[in-house]
Amino acid sequence: MHQDPSGDGLVPPPRPAGELPVVPGSALGIIANPMSGRDIRRLVAHASVFPNAEKTNMVLRLVAAAGALGVERVLVSTDDFGVAGGVLRAARKRTGQDPGRWPRLDFCELDTLTGTAEDTRRHVRRMRAQGAEVIIVLGGDGTVRAAASELGDTALLPLSTGTNNAFPEMWEATVAGSAAALVATGRADATRQAKVLHVECGDRREPALVDVCVSTTAHVGARALWQVDELRELYCTFAEPHAIGLSSIAGQLLPTARHDPVGVAIELAGGRPSSQTVLAPIAPGRIVAVEVADARPLPLGQRRVSATPAGTVAVDGERELEFGPGTPVAVTLSDQGPRVVDVRSVLEAAARQRLLTPPPPLSPRPS
Repeated sequence: MHQDPSGDGLVPPPRPAGELPVVPGSALGIIANPMSGRDIRRLVAHASVFPNAEKTNMVLRLVAAAGALGVERVLVSTDDFGVAGGVLRAARKRTGQDPGRWPRLDFCELDTLTGTAEDTRRHVRRMRAQGAEVIIVLGGDGTVRAAASELGDTALLPLSTGTNNAFPEMWEATVAGSAAALVATGRADATRQAKVLHVECGDRREPALVDVCVSTTAHVGARALWQVDELRELYCTFAEPHAIGLSSIAGQLLPTARHDPVGVAIELAGGRPSSQTVLAPIAPGRIVAVEVADARPLPLGQRRVSATPAGTVAVDGERELEFGPGTPVAVTLSDQGPRVVDVRSVLEAAARQRLLTPPPPLSPRPS
């Protein structure tokens, strides 16, 4: 890796033959949350631990794909847990003899790191200001939700490295990086507008990309949900039968795709007579029986006011809001969520247009 004479970043050596030409000005961002996959569900369930060393390896694979497909710059988030440090060490070890082009790496340093979701939001703002066309987020539902609040029209590619991962999908990082690079360079643009639930609670406003759950639990506490006895209402933007987390309840009753123009509203029995029982994987290693009183589609734009007088509201699987009789909760489904890269559609379009089968370089004419 060559040093940039301006001192701004690490600059790649010249492009080898067989890779796509660099698109001047193209940039994508990578945010790896070092805290994802570490919550209390490792104690109360059997959730796996996603080590930061693997997050570093994922970032390196994303960078390699971006370089091969012509992205000029990659912006990388910084952290205190060694993810960015591992990327920097790998970059400094590269020489002009190493195979494959790497893009220029710029590390987005924050003045202070808080270890909270605010770090993710600040990294998104910094990367957007520096021209990122796509931002790849490594984390769970909570990390992606934090990023989505600052994305505007910048495309998002969420990769699963958390506990409950209903919104981010499992993709091999090299494949996902290829799709992100094609979008960032303008060679392909297969994105979809995600749905979002808007929660109102007094003067608080919170978005949710997957689900909102109203419970009678009095305090936020450890945030994560793993017990169902006190759950009363569940609202989902989509409901996939193969999901993990609370949305899996809706997925067994009213399967609803991410692109469908409706969501799902579930009324949980809460000790009252139920119409049906659902066996749902609400957390890794925990399949529980959930008593349901009612399930129906949730139309776009319909404002639903909760009938639960007091308790807490969880967004995307984590309790965030406490409320009482003076602060009723209302939930509304919108189709104006973040713009998400559709990895499968991008790469199918690339195959149809033969974007990844460039012609061989011209042979020099004989003298």
